[in-house]
Amino acid sequence: MIIVTGGAGFIGSCVQNALFQRGQRTVVVDYLHDQGKWRNLASHPPHLLVPPNELTAFLAEAKGVEAVIHMGAISETTARDGDLVWQSNVTLSQQLWRWCAEQKVPFLYASSAATYGAADRPDLFVDGLRSIEGLQPLNLYGWSKQAFDLWVKRTVEAGEPTPPQWAGLKFFNVYGPNEYHKGRMISVIKVKYDELMAGGPVRLFQSDRPDIADGQQKRDFIWVGDVVNVLLWLLEHPSVSGLFNCGTGQARTYEALTRAVCAAAGRPAEIDYIPMPESLKGQYQSFTQADMSALYEAGYTASFTSLEEGISRYIGEYLASGRSYL
Repeated sequence: MIIVTGGAGFIGSCVQNALFQRGQRTVVVDYLHDQGKWRNLASHPPHLLVPPNELTAFLAEAKGVEAVIHMGAISETTARDGDLVWQSNVTLSQQLWRWCAEQKVPFLYASSAATYGAADRPDLFVDGLRSIEGLQPLNLYGWSKQAFDLWVKRTVEAGEPTPPQWAGLKFFNVYGPNEYHKGRMISVIKVKYDELMAGGPVRLFQSDRPDIADGQQKRDFIWVGDVVNVLLWLLEHPSVSGLFNCGTGQARTYEALTRAVCAAAGRPAEIDYIPMPESLKGQYQSFTQADMSALYEAGYTASFTSLEEGISRYIGEYLASGRSYL
């Protein structure tokens, strides 16, 4: 049995699908609420669904757990409730880490590229526990992920109990099916596709930095299937532990992304640049690019999907096909 927290969410439900296809017995820890999240699990339901408020009681009786894949978190970069974010993103993660250490269960968890804050050069996106002390996240969400990574670092360095395998993944900009419940946090690819289908021009934020032209902000965009592949590889290689970036290693501009969306949809590229909201100024990452060397050095050899191929698959196989969900 594998526990997937956040298993009805975006990345979690894609992981759940992959495990389901393998015939793996799973327990999803999540709330479905009324956002239509149940559709993320409709074709691959778990053996058991546990509400997060019942997780402690469930773990007290759980037997035969092979791994915990901890994807559950408050992931909104605009989140404001510090107490709730700390409880969800730090305290719960610490609880699961300690339980996995005691029960000798592998523990894989979601960190975030948001921990890198205003880093704007490739050499500043180095992963691993030795590289995280000086990071300065720009928002509450990124800070909470950094706080847990630092707690892991100090726990490991102090020689305190650890799970037999542990791995944190710093997810960069993930996109793909099953993200539709995410509201404002949905991928820019889905947003731009919707704008295109509504008949208007595609809108991009103007740059808030004088040294970066409009549309030339760059991010490392990763297809969700590649994220799942990394997680499955880690499960298959229990000797690998550490804090790893999870991106493609290639930053691409928003203009290139928009042109790829238009090409996949068979529409001409027409782009309007609009002012960046005040709420994002000073908190906007204008550049991200994962340094993937640590994962490769650990033995990972699979290639990553190009932005053009990933967008083509997302639109062709899901958004434009009438089959939106994995």
